[in-house]
Amino acid sequence: MIDRQEIGDAVALLREGGLVAFPTETVYGLGCDARNRDALHRLYAVKGRPADHPVIVHLPSAEHLYTWSSGVPEPARVLTDACWPGPLTVIVPRAADVPDEVTGGRTGVGLRVPDQPIALALLEAFDGGLAAPSANRFGRVSPTTADDVRADLDGDVDMVLDGGACTVGVESTIVDCTGDHPLVVRIGGVPTAQVEALLGEEVALAVDGQRAAPGTLAVHYAPDAAVVLVHQREVVIEAASLLAAGKRVGALGLDLPAELSRDVVVLAAPANVDEYARVLYARLREADRLELDVLLVIPPPPDRIGAAVVDRLRRASSRRAP
Repeated sequence: MIDRQEIGDAVALLREGGLVAFPTETVYGLGCDARNRDALHRLYAVKGRPADHPVIVHLPSAEHLYTWSSGVPEPARVLTDACWPGPLTVIVPRAADVPDEVTGGRTGVGLRVPDQPIALALLEAFDGGLAAPSANRFGRVSPTTADDVRADLDGDVDMVLDGGACTVGVESTIVDCTGDHPLVVRIGGVPTAQVEALLGEEVALAVDGQRAAPGTLAVHYAPDAAVVLVHQREVVIEAASLLAAGKRVGALGLDLPAELSRDVVVLAAPANVDEYARVLYARLREADRLELDVLLVIPPPPDRIGAAVVDRLRRASSRRAP
């Protein structure tokens, strides 16, 4: 249920240069007025985000796309017509008045319209763009509940709008439409196959971080526990070895082997790949609450949204060895 008074209070804070965390269908965003340079500087400072790492501007409707871009390429128009509101971000040529703080000084700007009623109510009332990276410290596990935001940023954010748990659970797909051919620079809530079907062509992946885009660093989304990716046939032996070394070990997967040691802390298994995406970040945070040294993870099949889950797990597993 949308609390209009709360939305009004949030808009007032944003117009004063404040920071407001709000839910989207993907993860919770840390929002500020995307045209207020002082607010943007504070947002970067609170997150600990590098100044050259661009942020996504969230818009109330597709019509606002044309006020933030100097020209909307045809692929971006096709994708936004089909996918907005929804978990898709397009990078398009920036308008002349878009602050460098939004784009990291680059010529393109990332834009999306979220598919979440509280987010849309906030954006419509604000009637403008909100820069909104995930509402957590830079590089850490993204928040999918208001409690996650408070645990990470309590005291550094002016207001948290609570919309319950996010329904998608992983960040938006980002498609760079500024070049001769579209590129997927972050795998996310809209499968690459759907992007290709809409555009009628194969779309290359450039998700190695060479093109600056949110959430594409080699190490990202990482809990304190070491995340180790394993095949199902390996998890029993790997767990036994870690337990013998005195490690506190957890396990996560769609179908864990029954012969797994009772000393392994088994996190609640998702029922399917879509649920895997919804609960992934909650499970990574749970690993830290349970003070696990190592979390052994069997990734889901890398198709549809499973590809985004595998991408996040790969980046989370790059932080450290067990």
